Amino acid sequence: MQTPAQIEFEHVMPSPKLQAAIDGHIAELEKRYGRATAGRIIVRGPGNRHKTGGQYQVSIRLSLPEGREVNVGRTPKEDERYADLTFAVDDAFKRARRQLQDQVRVMQGQTKLHDGEPVGTVVRIDPSGEFGFLEGTDGQEIYFNCNSVVEGRANIAVGSQVSFVEELGDKGPQASTVRVLNKHGLRT
Repeated sequence: MQTPAQIEFEHVMPSPKLQAAIDGHIAELEKRYGRATAGRIIVRGPGNRHKTGGQYQVSIRLSLPEGREVNVGRTPKEDERYADLTFAVDDAFKRARRQLQDQVRVMQGQTKLHDGEPVGTVVRIDPSGEFGFLEGTDGQEIYFNCNSVVEGRANIAVGSQVSFVEELGDKGPQASTVRVLNKHGLRT
């Protein structure tokens, strides 16, 4: 990293073993990917919060070139494995590693959205399943035929994030090609 990672502890006493585990995970990410410019890791103990019970929470935020980020923040609810600090740290870094792999692929051009390709959210699908409407970032609703969905109509649902190619149809704008994006905004 261009700047050393900031590591904070809340309601947790940092032991040499814990610090070594975190340093080891950071070193592994740097060795494998070497693209992070800055990082912040927060390890939170159970404290007195009733929402998380006796669970540890580990948040990881890595800044990458081109304004990209890796952000791991949520601990799954009601999972007793997170009562173990070692598990919580290992799992958070595993999730960060997966996100970082996705971001590196995009930066290397292996998974690339075409420049200018708009992104939107599916807001309605006709009960017949033949067509639907998506909303672009500008708030405009755009018609699409489910046959235009690259991965097939079974992979699209209301709320799906998509990229699309817009063209002018007989009744206004329509999407001629629709690609479903994963939760990180990358093509599936």
